[in-house]
Amino acid sequence: MTGSVDLLITNGIVMTMGADNRIVDNGAVAVCGDAITAVGPAGEFAALTARETIDAGGGIIMPGLVNTHTHAAMTLFRGLADDLPLMTWLNDHIFPAEALLDPQKVQAGTLLGCAEMILSGTTCFCDMYLFEGAVAEAARTAGLRAVVGEVLYDFPSPNYGPIENGFAYTCELIDRWRDDPLVSIAVEPHSPYLCAPDLLTTAAGIARDNRVPMVIHLSETRSEVADIRKKYGLTPVQHLADLGVLGENLLACHCVILDENDMDLLQRHGVKVAHNPESNMKLASGIAPVAELLARGVCVGLGTDGCSSNNNLDLFAEMDMAAKLHKASRLDPTVLDATTVLRMATIEGARALGLDGITGSIETGKKADIIVIDTRKPHLTPMYHPASHLVYAVGGSDVSATVVGGRVLMKDRQLLHLDLEKIMADARQIADEIRRHQDGL
Repeated sequence: MTGSVDLLITNGIVMTMGADNRIVDNGAVAVCGDAITAVGPAGEFAALTARETIDAGGGIIMPGLVNTHTHAAMTLFRGLADDLPLMTWLNDHIFPAEALLDPQKVQAGTLLGCAEMILSGTTCFCDMYLFEGAVAEAARTAGLRAVVGEVLYDFPSPNYGPIENGFAYTCELIDRWRDDPLVSIAVEPHSPYLCAPDLLTTAAGIARDNRVPMVIHLSETRSEVADIRKKYGLTPVQHLADLGVLGENLLACHCVILDENDMDLLQRHGVKVAHNPESNMKLASGIAPVAELLARGVCVGLGTDGCSSNNNLDLFAEMDMAAKLHKASRLDPTVLDATTVLRMATIEGARALGLDGITGSIETGKKADIIVIDTRKPHLTPMYHPASHLVYAVGGSDVSATVVGGRVLMKDRQLLHLDLEKIMADARQIADEIRRHQDGL
């Protein structure tokens, strides 16, 4: 292979995560512009001239991770109200803190989250929060790929006020970001318990008309399921099916409390699921039936949820937890094997967001969303099976380089385009205000 490229990532084990899970033992990836132009043995790239080269040092070259569910600006609430039941946590602590937010605070918190994700190998995230225009701006500034959507619910929002304005704000976001190379918009009603049927059907109509995803929290707790049953005589999943909301563009987050009929409905309608094991464990919501969903062919991606219920955005930690949690709950060590979980954090996560045509795997023609893992460390030596290492041994701090759309965002553990010290200082200043408010409650 001859010629010139913009970026060459070489001297590493390439985990492509394509349909055949191809692995190139001593491989390289060539990038021109924002796209991957070639993948193969490193020797075949020796004659190439590259404007920039990243030497993987014998480590792992792989697709960037895809976080299918988070609230990035909630980095501002990290550790604010731990060890509480979900509704107490939400109503007594999180909602009052969120009342203090404005676009500037949300942008600051999102930039902090973006820095954390870049440093831990996430190249794409799906966000649901307030002032999502500011989230979109932060993602673009950071250089991350993102699917973002304004949270919609029955009561007035600190951002848009009444729900009619929320629909208008969502449509404005869709129009504003329609052709952006990194940021896209989803329609995001919070949940069946905070959204009236008319809200849900209107949101679904906006998503369908604009051909964008719809994202919702669904069946997260037993109390939620009981409340929806009492109100509508149906489970939350059945309630959405009855409203005509279930569909292939729907990403259902959590899906912890499901019966057989619920799972069949999700499968039948092609609904995608975002699994958030650490958040579900911390809030004692339960264990989602992921093995059963996968057996039905349901697409399941991984998410961290927000930093106030996790408390980090490290998808490597999430992979480790997901694999072990389901083995323990099923008393079966073969459940959710390493390769399955790795795919959930890469190509299946991309598919859950409708982005599998452009990201989630290292294949020619796809966007160059790539990370490099430095395996020259005691806890990563020796290495027999790369997929096993990535799920059970690697941590976010082992990521040495992060590339999104061909742009190198982090190299040698250094952020190249963000002022990390300023970002952390801004977050600490906002936290001081939140702390004073909480103390006055």
